[in-house]
Amino acid sequence: MRTKRVNKGNNLHSQHDILDGLAQVFKVKQSGEVFQFRMYVKDEGKHYRKSLKTRDLDTALERGREMGMKILTDVKRGAKVFGLTFEDAVDLYLEDRQKDVDGKLITQGRHYTMQNQLKWFLDIVGRNTKVSEHERNTIFNYRRKRNAINQITDVTMRNEQSTINHMMKFLYRKNISHFETYDFQKVVIRQDDVGKRDTFTMKEYDKLIKFMRTYTTNKGIEKKSDRSNSFSDDEFELLERQLIRDYVLISSNTCMRVGELRQLKWGDVKKIETAKDEKGKTQKLVHINVRAETSKVRNSRKIIVRGGEYFERLKDRQQYTEKDDFVFSSVNGTSQLSAQKFAKHWKELMNGIGISHDEWKTDRNLTWYSLRHFGITMRIMSGVNVVDLSKLAGTSIGHIENTYLKYREEQMKTSALKTFSINKQGLVEV
Repeated sequence: MRTKRVNKGNNLHSQHDILDGLAQVFKVKQSGEVFQFRMYVKDEGKHYRKSLKTRDLDTALERGREMGMKILTDVKRGAKVFGLTFEDAVDLYLEDRQKDVDGKLITQGRHYTMQNQLKWFLDIVGRNTKVSEHERNTIFNYRRKRNAINQITDVTMRNEQSTINHMMKFLYRKNISHFETYDFQKVVIRQDDVGKRDTFTMKEYDKLIKFMRTYTTNKGIEKKSDRSNSFSDDEFELLERQLIRDYVLISSNTCMRVGELRQLKWGDVKKIETAKDEKGKTQKLVHINVRAETSKVRNSRKIIVRGGEYFERLKDRQQYTEKDDFVFSSVNGTSQLSAQKFAKHWKELMNGIGISHDEWKTDRNLTWYSLRHFGITMRIMSGVNVVDLSKLAGTSIGHIENTYLKYREEQMKTSALKTFSINKQGLVEV
């Protein structure tokens, strides 16, 4: 049986009008001696109420006047006092940036990155926190709070904060935020760290290639019940692992970006030809058209690289290989292999070669992108012309010099590798 609520009467006391009676500073029994602020916002039909966090009357009156003047200013310029939560604001921003993806101004991969960056932001500020409650310096120590959750590099931190402030500029233009950008604690990045990417050592890459020979067999794959398609679960898993192996080898041979490679279609693979290398060995070269809409820099390029045999065997296994089908599609469909699948296999591969999940996430940042960097680094060490390498990788000469020529000392120590080549297993050989 519901208990009837007893009206205890008005529990307000010590009430003081401010701003010509438009707002009040007061106390209530529940808040003890701490003063509260209240103001009726006519345009939104609600009372705005907030603790002034002081028991001193003079301090409360001063804070109350400042709070009231801010509300009046916000109302005058059309901003909502009871505005959006940060969760809704992030959704609104990402929806707007999706239009840039549709208009081919940014890549879908860039949009995914922004989603992930803003997910961390929401974890820190709180999804239900109102945008209107924040000031420019509210998350000045964002870097400290972010690293307390998950350690990231200074470069990643700077990029994440840049995305946050780009969103705030958008919210400011929409009159959702009353300030344009956050003030963040300065992130100082050493010149040596600019453009720096973790990559594999040759020993680690060799271990990866060898491990994948076992990874792509039936060893360790438990027998499971049949799926509702032509593959049983163990066959499905095996085919997916073989696709991942070809992705690894193709990535390190083509030096393509993750987004470029995952959006590659069979129609972009123009032809595969047989040629002799400088040692007289037969190699299969593949001609690839990298479309502008899949590229981070929005420029198309045509490349000729080794690894044609990987495309051939992948095509033999895939069910859907028409020109508009993705090269790296799901085993039994035409959609791209999901990011979750790629993450699952990457973790298994790294654990398989002795790089733990924790190490991969903190001490070193080995990711799918590291395969591109390994391929570029090997070409730097072999003495490939920087101009030619720039055209192959689709990046500027300056970026290659800043990012990869730090390996020049290692190149000098291993001058015997200047004539190396990568064999069909992806291994370095002299």
